[in-house]
Amino acid sequence: MEAVAKLRNVPTSPRKMRLVADLVRGKKVTQALGLLRFEANIGAEKIEKLLLSALANWQQHNEEERIEDANLYISEIFVDEGRQLKRLRPAPQGRGHRIRKRSNHVTLKIDTKVEKLGSKHAKEVGTTENPKADAKS
Repeated sequence: MEAVAKLRNVPTSPRKMRLVADLVRGKKVTQALGLLRFEANIGAEKIEKLLLSALANWQQHNEEERIEDANLYISEIFVDEGRQLKRLRPAPQGRGHRIRKRSNHVTLKIDTKVEKLGSKHAKEVGTTENPKADAKS
């Protein structure tokens, strides 16, 4: 089951926020929370809060499952450009330079990772990827 959380109109530039988003994309939720906790970038604090919100959304839809047993990972995270506030700064000789105060929107999706048949966990259970190989031996 997938859970989604969105953060809109964050007053930092999308480029700075994408640096943090690239850091946690595809990682397990517990590992991503550990990375974000000690990241110095200002966007890490906001994405950490967004990840906790997505976890709460997932828990609300899957009350019977435990978060520790679900094998959750960040399936998708992307940063879109938000609105721009346009301001003028005084410049020499009566001119004005434009300042663009950028913002962004962050969307984060978490999902459960399903183990493949040939994975280490599946081999411990006793299933294999190729049933013909079992028949020959």
